[in-house]
Amino acid sequence: MFASTSASGFRRTNSHSGLAPSMPLMTIVVLVSAMAQWCLSRASEAAEKPNVILVMTDDQGYPPIGRHGHPWIRTPNLDRLYDHSTRFTRFLVNPTCSPTRSAIMTGRHSMRNGITHTILERERMTLNAKTLPEALRQAGYTTGIFGKWHLGDEEEYQPQHRGFDETFIHGAGGIGQSYECSCADAPGNSYFDPVIRHNGKFVKTHGFCTDVFFSAALDWMDRQSQTDKPFFAYITPNAPHGPYHAPEKWKERFLKAGFGQDQAGFYGMIENIDHNMGRMDQFLTSKDLYRRTVVIFMSDNGMTAGGSGKPGSSLGTDPDGKAMPFFNADMKGLKGSPEEGGVRVPFFLRADGRFPANRDVDRIAGDIDIFPTLAALTGAQIPSDQVEGRNLVPLLENPTVEWQDRYLFTHVGRWDTGKEPNDFQWKTFSIRNQRFRFVNNTQLYDMEADPGQTTNVIEQHPMVVAEMRKVWTEWWAKTRPMMVNESAPMSPVRPFHEWYKQQMQSGELPEWKPSLAGAQ
Repeated sequence: MFASTSASGFRRTNSHSGLAPSMPLMTIVVLVSAMAQWCLSRASEAAEKPNVILVMTDDQGYPPIGRHGHPWIRTPNLDRLYDHSTRFTRFLVNPTCSPTRSAIMTGRHSMRNGITHTILERERMTLNAKTLPEALRQAGYTTGIFGKWHLGDEEEYQPQHRGFDETFIHGAGGIGQSYECSCADAPGNSYFDPVIRHNGKFVKTHGFCTDVFFSAALDWMDRQSQTDKPFFAYITPNAPHGPYHAPEKWKERFLKAGFGQDQAGFYGMIENIDHNMGRMDQFLTSKDLYRRTVVIFMSDNGMTAGGSGKPGSSLGTDPDGKAMPFFNADMKGLKGSPEEGGVRVPFFLRADGRFPANRDVDRIAGDIDIFPTLAALTGAQIPSDQVEGRNLVPLLENPTVEWQDRYLFTHVGRWDTGKEPNDFQWKTFSIRNQRFRFVNNTQLYDMEADPGQTTNVIEQHPMVVAEMRKVWTEWWAKTRPMMVNESAPMSPVRPFHEWYKQQMQSGELPEWKPSLAGAQ
């Protein structure tokens, strides 16, 4: 083995030993020992760098998980992950999807990435940023994305140019979406048997979209686990985002309970996500990967109102005649809101042997913290002039460690194209520290005493309000020049449509199937 390795200095011979016959025995022993140490060093270096799997669902939010107190959702696999994880109980992201995705990729607030919307050329993440997968690649990782990207559909914004080695994605913000701008998926695409852009070429898949994305990820992770390089798998299904389509077997119990089609589809997709988390759990267990893998589960924004139902209503009746009520974990607000319910999401982090299982962290944390935290766990370098989030490892190691309070900023954005952002500075925004949430310049809530935001205490805390207005003014002044997409003209071209048309003109749309038997 050693004689065939050019880096070792050994020469091939025809002798039985494979070593030059004139080489002294002591020299051979020294060289073999040195090579063994080199191999051990390489193996140790790889072992110290954990694989990272980040699963982020779309529009699920915090409430529909069994361990979060949901009265009727069935999520046994997410519940198991919950039990094996350290959980951040107040993990805060953006009110909508593209902003959160950009914050994860860059470690800074979405508006400082130029993202103030999810369409209209304002979902494109600035090219003047170093991304998390780029940093991980420089640290020796192989990187892959499976599902939703939604940070720009033009070629230069696509994930293969932003640090990902393997890309298996749909376009726009959802399968089949198309807008009067560059944001669009492959034309006529469906949640069932979707067309996927795989490493720059469209392929035809078979099955329900969430199953397909997990199958692709498992297949890829299986291949990567057989190499000496750690991997980063970013698994981002478009579910349970609307339209609320789910396989009949996953909708069945909800339809029988009297749910509407949209609600049956929404909750059916969540239980299907849970099923796929179980598939991933079986894969990691069978391959003995948990001992060297960090697994994160989260969602991209608060729970959507579109499929979840109406607050205060009953969605259906279980077989025992018991009502199945709408559940929002006693929070105010849903997706698209600057309230707690619009931005609070699950955040489970499992790292066997590194952080204890079944433990909560009650400090506020957010999407901007993921980049520096993963950098600390993997040895990746962070761009210090870009990343504004915090490394959460001290809290993962000790939830009671002394931790300086801070402000986390939220703005819904989404003003009409061509409008001046400064006119919206004091609208649909909020500021959060550990105790208070300041909303829309008129409301202050004591989140420790009143997590459901039932009582406005703005009159009782004038100094808190004054300080929050001051930091918001300063934050906005720095952020406004970084909103680089505000004057971008609407593109007359939908790249995914054009690429699909060009490929179909050649008559080529290959079928895609995973090679790993367990990923079928």
